Amino acid sequence: MTLLAFLVSFGAVTLAEMGDKTQLLAMAFATRYRFLHVLLGVFFATVANHALAVAAGNYLTRFQSAEGWIQGLAAFSFILFGLWTIRGDTLEGQDKKPTRYGPVITVAIAFFIAELGDKTQLATFALAARFPAHPLGILMGTTLGMLVADAFGIGFGVLLCKRIPEETIKVVSAIVFFLFGFYGVFQVSREMFFLSMHLAVVILVVLALITGVSVKIIRQASKREEKQIECLLKDPEKNVSELSGLSKTSPGLRPPSPN
Repeated sequence: MTLLAFLVSFGAVTLAEMGDKTQLLAMAFATRYRFLHVLLGVFFATVANHALAVAAGNYLTRFQSAEGWIQGLAAFSFILFGLWTIRGDTLEGQDKKPTRYGPVITVAIAFFIAELGDKTQLATFALAARFPAHPLGILMGTTLGMLVADAFGIGFGVLLCKRIPEETIKVVSAIVFFLFGFYGVFQVSREMFFLSMHLAVVILVVLALITGVSVKIIRQASKREEKQIECLLKDPEKNVSELSGLSKTSPGLRPPSPN
């Protein structure tokens, strides 16, 4: 069971980190510091950050009367992570903040702050609640998943992004999260709440419909945002103030500098 918790944690966090802002942060730092220094900073930050998430998730499961609801919310959260993945993430200048420390500490501090409340930390929290008997396996799996994803992003991301569209990576990762979530909800419905097979299937169908509608809304909003940006970029000098306003409501967007 420890091996299962480790493998699920490793796979889930590796997928969650693909395209996440912390992976973008690691890739940005790799342009300033040595590869090994960046990975060491990521390692120290991840161990500290995910240890807090594992401890919090594990603590909640001690309330036995609420265990079913906690397990159900943990499973449902994977569906939300899938939607988060479809929406995408952005880097908001954490890599450009001045620092007086060395590269490892600089990366560790920036990464720890960026990871607070991030998708991968919340996924770790959910995994700890899902596998409360194996906190060490969860911590090891999520930490290794972060290192592998960030090393992949630094070492192969630029090359592979030319061959594998970012949208494809997002869709595949989101589908895996949805499958984790649907299976977890079904398992909790049957084993924790002792619902009939018929009712459990109905719940899954409703969840699938809601998820499908949510994905459609997110994708339509993204397309509208892209069209709006494209229109503004046609005349950056005229529309720079408008684009600046848009960047406040759309994280990561920045107005271009006129040539």
